Amino acid sequence: MHATAYHHFMASRFRDRLGGRLRQIGLTFQQTRAADPRLVSYMLIAALVGLAVPLLVLTYLGAPIVGVISGLATAAAAAMLILGIRGQRAAIARIEGQPGAALAVVQSLRGAWKVTPAVAFSGKQDLVHRVVGRPGVVLIGEGRRARVKALLRQEARKTARISGDVPVHEINVGTADGQVELAQLRVHLMKLPRAVKTKEIGALERRLAALGGSDLPIPKGPLPNIRRPR
Repeated sequence: MHATAYHHFMASRFRDRLGGRLRQIGLTFQQTRAADPRLVSYMLIAALVGLAVPLLVLTYLGAPIVGVISGLATAAAAAMLILGIRGQRAAIARIEGQPGAALAVVQSLRGAWKVTPAVAFSGKQDLVHRVVGRPGVVLIGEGRRARVKALLRQEARKTARISGDVPVHEINVGTADGQVELAQLRVHLMKLPRAVKTKEIGALERRLAALGGSDLPIPKGPLPNIRRPR
């Protein structure tokens, strides 16, 4: 009796999770399709290629039924992969140019990354965020290039006094020369050389927390809204 109730409970949880996942995929598809007219075409092409390759190979090897099953699974995975890639691009395009857009990107990173928003800022919505990870300390600035460059330089000097031998990287996000485009920010971070062990990240972040006090050059006026976009 208890085993039956447990099985019913687990089946109910599975249905709830599956339903939630399907609703999320549907919402992502609708939002991405509205911003990307070519989404359906790319998904169909990926699905057809994903279906054809295992189907042809396994049929040639004498297992057509396995080929159909494998092809359908590969087609679905390929279509979802395209949806994820195009959806991420569309999401970045929606927030590009808004204060806090770079913060939204770094906060979505997976892995051992410690993000501290707005460690420096100006009254004209120029922001510098601190990210601690395997590459060391990464200062990410967004806003007008010249103003952000000055903020990054000032924050890098303060950070270096505490970080010691740990590298301090400066990234100026934007579309001007010498800046990293928002769509390339994630890839740029991943390409940075590793200099810190994962177990050392927490201790480094705690040492750097001492910078987040009254030493900040806080200007007059409110801090710009840097809440992560949905």
